[in-house]
Amino acid sequence: MADYIVNSTNLPQALHPFYPLEANIVGYLANRWSVWTLLGIFAGGWLVILGITLALVRSHNPTLPSREKATILWFVLTGTIHLFFEGYFAFNHANMPGKQDLFGQLWKEYSFSDSRYLTSDPFVLCMETVTAVCWGPLSFAVALLITYDHPLRHPLQALVSLGQIYGDVLYYATSMFDHYHKGLTYCRPEAYYFWGYYFFMNFIWIVIPGVLLYSSISESAKAFKVLDQQKGTGRLKKSN
Repeated sequence: MADYIVNSTNLPQALHPFYPLEANIVGYLANRWSVWTLLGIFAGGWLVILGITLALVRSHNPTLPSREKATILWFVLTGTIHLFFEGYFAFNHANMPGKQDLFGQLWKEYSFSDSRYLTSDPFVLCMETVTAVCWGPLSFAVALLITYDHPLRHPLQALVSLGQIYGDVLYYATSMFDHYHKGLTYCRPEAYYFWGYYFFMNFIWIVIPGVLLYSSISESAKAFKVLDQQKGTGRLKKSN
């Protein structure tokens, strides 16, 4: 994608292709690689990481149900994205417009749907930093707890999932508030940037964590129900 100049009624010349056109994006350099090259490398990396993860899980707990294996893969996937990809943004946010490595170019591509990632927006920076520092390592911890069927699995799974949903809701809400209340639009007008990048790629972190949160709450409720029944049985024995 070549760098180009866009005419605007607000600015004689816009030195970047992001919205709003008057956004102050310092040191912007157009990506060297095509979108398909970036996505291909990114997807290839995930296949390797998830393949290694699956092999390790099978070797440590071969009888683990397929649903649990899928959950482990999710937490490894999301943990890697949180810790490394979003952590990269938190560490390099001030220089993101000029970055030309893989993660830098991926962030610039995503920024067509949300230019706040190129302007060190306070909310986005704080949200991504918390996500990288907290939910990244804890996601790996949950994957490990599931592998060994540890009793702390569901409390931590619920915590991480709720944190992901909360961050995503705030992410949507702040952007929509600026759009409808302040008249600021951070996404380019092409529909695929909004529905593909901004909406779909983030909505995944509401749907899957929502399912996992429900599962953890249900399992916790069952555990407390069994505990209460055992306590009731113990009281009956003592009274007899």
